[in-house]
Amino acid sequence: MNTLNIAKELAAIAQTGTHFSKDTYDRERYQRLGEIAAAILAGCSDVPSETIRGWSKEEFGYATPKVDVRAFILDANRVLLIREDADKGRWTLPGGWADVNESPSESVVREVEEESGYVVNPIRLLAVLDREKQGHVPPFPYHVYKMFFHCEIAGGGPKRTAESSESAFFAEANLPELSVSRVLPGQIHGFFQAIRLGKTETQYD
Repeated sequence: MNTLNIAKELAAIAQTGTHFSKDTYDRERYQRLGEIAAAILAGCSDVPSETIRGWSKEEFGYATPKVDVRAFILDANRVLLIREDADKGRWTLPGGWADVNESPSESVVREVEEESGYVVNPIRLLAVLDREKQGHVPPFPYHVYKMFFHCEIAGGGPKRTAESSESAFFAEANLPELSVSRVLPGQIHGFFQAIRLGKTETQYD
């Protein structure tokens, strides 16, 4: 097990222990364990330990993976990408964190409209993938599941938003530089192929 995975597991133990422990001294120990885990996670990623501790304070209960939702939207065999200002203007499939009180499909519809201006209908779930097992970089201080939905445009139109400066459609053979923290070229190529071949199975892991 590498250092990043050890730190993630320590953070999960700290969160779960802090929530369920009834003993004051044990809670203090778990909280201290969380601080140590945050420092290690910061050293393994590009996120400051103070930010990680802030995120941890918002979590409670049994520690589980976070959920990232992404939309794969085609028009004339071209895929919709948005320019991710937070990652040096690189491009990605529209999406982001799933919100509480929203289903995964509701979250992806909201994210697409917030980031591109388009209103979409989810068609089916293409993939549920473990971020770390896919090789995304840089490492992220939380365990993340990524859910990719095939969606179709139902309305709206391209516009600059608070979260992205531009959206555009790209042919599979002409993809721009991608934000590989969010989506990998192989994932996009795989989704193109699955739709071309009419595959209905959901990819996982």
